[in-house]
Amino acid sequence: MDANILVPAVAAAVFVIYRQTMTRPTERRGILYVAAALVVSGVAGGGLVDSRHLALSLLLVVAELVSAVVFGVVRALTVRVWRDQTGVAWSRGTAWTLAAWAASLAARVALFAAGRVLGVASTTNSILVFVGVTIAVQALAVAWRGRSLPAPSVRPGDAAAVAS
Repeated sequence: MDANILVPAVAAAVFVIYRQTMTRPTERRGILYVAAALVVSGVAGGGLVDSRHLALSLLLVVAELVSAVVFGVVRALTVRVWRDQTGVAWSRGTAWTLAAWAASLAARVALFAAGRVLGVASTTNSILVFVGVTIAVQALAVAWRGRSLPAPSVRPGDAAAVAS
């Protein structure tokens, strides 16, 4: 394992997981920049495909990407999402979110180990891609959930309170 890649990937995942346990607005573009940086770094680092085992290697990459997307959606569904009285959508991860993170990371490790057992040479750059994709999918799904919540109903007497 390359510590130059593993450390930033783990640090990013821990930071994101920690932040998800806090109450935050659902619309956050900053996390998408972090996710994009992780994916770009992983792809630019190369080694995602083993030319000696091209078909198997590509199959593993596709499996990792599908897994990243599926777990991103699953985690997004475990996040509590609500609107406050002013109409702002908020989110906060639950214990289920943490469990889903553990499952997604275990699946990623299992795919990496399967590749090693099958003789596919891979670098830890794929970890950056996996973490970046799964973070982005979760953030986009949570934001979508927040946008799809009904707007709070404002009663005639409440209009002044909301405006202040």
